[in-house]
Amino acid sequence: MTGNLLKLAVAALAAVALAGQALAAQPRRPKNVTADTQTYRWVDKDGVVHFGDHVPPEYADTKRQVLNDYGVPVSTEDGAKTAGQIAAEKAAAKKVAEERQKAILAARRDQVLLDTYLSVDEIEQLRDRRLELIDTQIKVTENYLQGLRDILQKLQNEAATFKPYSTQPDAPPIDDRLARELSNTMDSIVLYEKNLANTRARKADVIGQFANDINRFRELKAAIPAE
Repeated sequence: MTGNLLKLAVAALAAVALAGQALAAQPRRPKNVTADTQTYRWVDKDGVVHFGDHVPPEYADTKRQVLNDYGVPVSTEDGAKTAGQIAAEKAAAKKVAEERQKAILAARRDQVLLDTYLSVDEIEQLRDRRLELIDTQIKVTENYLQGLRDILQKLQNEAATFKPYSTQPDAPPIDDRLARELSNTMDSIVLYEKNLANTRARKADVIGQFANDINRFRELKAAIPAE
């Protein structure tokens, strides 16, 4: 019995000794850093290793390690980002968001095409009706413009006998009524010419949009498995 107690005592002493050696082998927290503070380890541009409970401003953009009470790294923190890095990340995030939004809108357009039309013929019929309306607007505007140009020609012929349009030295100055009618007619011509150009551009847009819709509709229909 006494021999067994002696063996147990020796084993206990050996365990205590091994535990003491293990603790001694653990890295210790740097001096002047208390156990209740965060400890950082970082390397400067010259390769010098630094420890501290805070990172000085001059090393704010340097990656650092967070150490536990025994000096063992437990996590890593990135340094402060430069203005250029922040701007680049924002631009990248914006681009990703825009691409995602484009994909969502494209998917919605595809679904609308499939829900609205049964065939390409239906799309072409709607296109032709819209183009017919636009062509009518163009024709009406062209006719009205021609009438304004005829009026302008008559006013210009009348104004030719007055200064400053007449070359006759004794020609009287143009009266206010005629000058005002000339100015208003020219302004109207400019306005309707602009409207005509916009309507023709809208017609080209409609043709292009329907061409895209027809092509996409064919692609979507071709991708649907045959029953």
